[in-house]
Amino acid sequence: MKEIKSILVANRSEIAIRVLRGASELGLRTVAIFSNEDRFALHRFKADESYLVGVGKKPLQAYLDIDDIIRIAKENDVDAIHPGYGFLSENPEFADACAKAGIAFIGPKGAVMRTLGNKVAAREVAIKAGVPVVPATGALPNDIEEVKRMAAEIGYP
Repeated sequence: MKEIKSILVANRSEIAIRVLRGASELGLRTVAIFSNEDRFALHRFKADESYLVGVGKKPLQAYLDIDDIIRIAKENDVDAIHPGYGFLSENPEFADACAKAGIAFIGPKGAVMRTLGNKVAAREVAIKAGVPVVPATGALPNDIEEVKRMAAEIGYP
């Protein structure tokens, strides 16, 4: 993996400011994105550079525009993208798009998000890894008497 010298924060407001400050303290070049409605937002001015994202889109859709965020990152020679929280931070397609574009995603890989974002799959991974888990059932049947039996078998808190 190549050295990270620049970071784009794919978020806004408080969380973007915190990530930008941390990146600046590490000596990284910082890039912010902003929707048209956020053009006067503080996070835009705390970054070394800032670019309009999602032209013509409403604010939430602008910050969810994966293709435009990747375009901005590539056009401005960004090494890594930090998603902050919310928006695209738990979107495996975004993590995959960053990897495909050769940009480091600061967060888990898309495959990890897909697995751990699914409670059943995450539980199976934990069990296979030997992690103790709370007793539970699989999918519940439609038969209420069977559901009661299963609950009694596991026990109640």
